[in-house]
Amino acid sequence: MEMASSNTNQEKGIIGRVWERLMTLPKAFKEKVVEICSMTKNIAQEDPRKVIHSLKVGLAISLVSLFYYYQPLYENFGLSAMWAVMTVVVVFEYSVGATLGKGLNRTLATLMAGTLGVGAHYLASLAGEKAEPILIGFFVFLQASIVSFIRFFPKVKARYDYGFLVFILTFSLISVSGFRDDEVLEMAHKRLSTIFIGGSACVVISIFVCPVWAGEELHYSVALNLVKLSECLEAFVCEYFTTLEEGDSINNKSCLKAYKKVLNSKSNEESLANFAKWEPGHGKFKFHHPWDKYLEIGTLARLCAYRMEALKGYLNLDNQGSSKIRSTIRDASFEMTLESSKALKELGLSIETMTKPSAADTHIAKSKAASKRLKSLLQTSLREEKDLLSVIPVGTVASLLIDVVDCIEQLADCVNDLASLINFEDVEMNKSSKTSQSPYCECDEPDPKIDASSHVVILVEESTPTMPKGGKSISDQHNNI
Repeated sequence: MEMASSNTNQEKGIIGRVWERLMTLPKAFKEKVVEICSMTKNIAQEDPRKVIHSLKVGLAISLVSLFYYYQPLYENFGLSAMWAVMTVVVVFEYSVGATLGKGLNRTLATLMAGTLGVGAHYLASLAGEKAEPILIGFFVFLQASIVSFIRFFPKVKARYDYGFLVFILTFSLISVSGFRDDEVLEMAHKRLSTIFIGGSACVVISIFVCPVWAGEELHYSVALNLVKLSECLEAFVCEYFTTLEEGDSINNKSCLKAYKKVLNSKSNEESLANFAKWEPGHGKFKFHHPWDKYLEIGTLARLCAYRMEALKGYLNLDNQGSSKIRSTIRDASFEMTLESSKALKELGLSIETMTKPSAADTHIAKSKAASKRLKSLLQTSLREEKDLLSVIPVGTVASLLIDVVDCIEQLADCVNDLASLINFEDVEMNKSSKTSQSPYCECDEPDPKIDASSHVVILVEESTPTMPKGGKSISDQHNNI
């Protein structure tokens, strides 16, 4: 009896839990719908161009679908018209460069593979019925092996990987299909025609309907990263040295984290540079624009960011070193850092406006003079200080700040090279620097009433680079299909 009552209670417990879950399903479903709607709104507000891109893809697919729905067009192409739709799906990308790259890769690879496939079918047919399948299999094996190995070459992998993949697919399909179908030439012609139509629709709509240029995105992204580093450097020196007398740190947390976006920018910049090389000349950017130089600037910017990451670790240490030495090097460190920060802002502004960074060299010279004075103060303090363990943290911070100055000097040289390559305008800088020499720096916090995700805004005392319409850099979404 006890076992029967126990089983009954267990069954009631299970039924009760199931019933409770069923009762909560409507509420959970409503919460999920609200969450999805909120996410959709945030994505659309963050970058309205994503909404426009989605509409452009829909327009392109609708246009090429007419070849399948419209009877006169369907009679000319037949089921091959579906290749136009498939081409739009796999070729249409967010930026013009990515779309052009994929479109040209797919079209040229289809043309070459189709020609070779028809030739392979013709040669195999001359060998007779028994030898034909053997030769076709050998040709498919040979081309697939060679092309797959070529795909491992770094430069091929970067720009032509999708084309070689399409080459393998098209050659294999035409060669194998031709063994069972005598009209292989007509099949290859229809397939190439529909792929060309789909690719052309993608390219035309991508260029002429609210275009998103990868080169422009790379240009503004690199300029903006230099400004972020400038703010981060200024925020660190304020945070580190003001704790000495204030007893509490200044709230520069948002600026101190700005370097992380620079550290994570490598893959995005490389993708943008690759796509930009496919783009025609547009606006201020010529066809042979030196996009690789932007990658060099990005690399140097990340070297600065790595040093800033190391610097940030010293803010959280319990033992931040001798307060006496920190007081000694305080003024020299502030002067060196603020001048370096000004130089970074000038370099970012120079790239954004395509004008020569005339004022940056002056700021770098002042920062180098301050770094020499800082080295001299450190050497003097080391001789007087008996507790070496208290010297190490301060000495390491000073050494990293000096390394940042050297890195900024290299950045300036790289930006000057870019300026000479594409003939930046020589504009006289009539605006004197107004950055405060006070040891207390300010990092403007965003207004909570303004949606920070909708625009990228950098508040500095001098004119700073701004991102193009839409506000955000292109996210890494160009995956090969």
